[in-house]
Amino acid sequence: MQPPPEILMGEFAPGRLETPPPRAIRVVDWNIDRGLHLDGIIDFLCSSGADLLLLQEADLNARRTHRLNIAEEIARALGMNYVFAREFQELLEGSRGSPAYHGQATLSRWRLQHPRWIRFRSQSHFWQPHWFVPRVHPFQVRLGGRVALVVEAVAAGRRLVSYNLHLESRGPDHLRIAQLDEVLSDASEYGAGTPLLVAGDLNLDASRPPASGLIARNGLRSVAGPPGRPTMPRHLFVPGRAIDWAFARGPIQAERAKVHSLARVSDHYPLSFTLTF
Repeated sequence: MQPPPEILMGEFAPGRLETPPPRAIRVVDWNIDRGLHLDGIIDFLCSSGADLLLLQEADLNARRTHRLNIAEEIARALGMNYVFAREFQELLEGSRGSPAYHGQATLSRWRLQHPRWIRFRSQSHFWQPHWFVPRVHPFQVRLGGRVALVVEAVAAGRRLVSYNLHLESRGPDHLRIAQLDEVLSDASEYGAGTPLLVAGDLNLDASRPPASGLIARNGLRSVAGPPGRPTMPRHLFVPGRAIDWAFARGPIQAERAKVHSLARVSDHYPLSFTLTF
């Protein structure tokens, strides 16, 4: 089955025979801020030893990132397969004949299959073009809306379903909760025996209600380190915020979770952890 046109795929992982199935997988979850500091991002990801990457805010054909397909550049450099889902068309970064986008990218050393996306029913209209918003930088004028990218990573018959999220940054928390509820309702279609990962930039503190209650009711548990540890650095008089999270369900356990606060090549810190089957 061909993926929808909003989804791009590429395969750069060398073919290898996985026998027996892997017992663990190393994961990095990271909002990479468009890929503006691509060399530094690749350096960190190379050093992480990750098998699976869930990246948010990856550019495609944008002026600010030299017209590159950021997901594909990372996949080539690391020898991984990738899936990219368009979140927004960036109207100030492309042209009518050569549009620019940004969105979520999931990369893996494993085979990636059955990619799809969830375009949230609940959206903010903040980003849409308005007559009173100048079409000049630094204003962000966009078409589209927030999405979750769903992909299955498979190695020697072992499957991990991942949900790569970027919840809305504008508007009240109840909008983000509605988007999260859509994701968890979709995830409930997978049986309890399916290893499942939900991770990304949630733009809220998921250790507090009502998000914490919604997550617990759906049988997910946090895998990304101590609650409340900032994943965005302090900026001027604004304290650091804990808004990037990862949760798991099914027959997997998490260990070696870390927030990499020394990785200063994005406006978010990467999260890393190991999932053991």
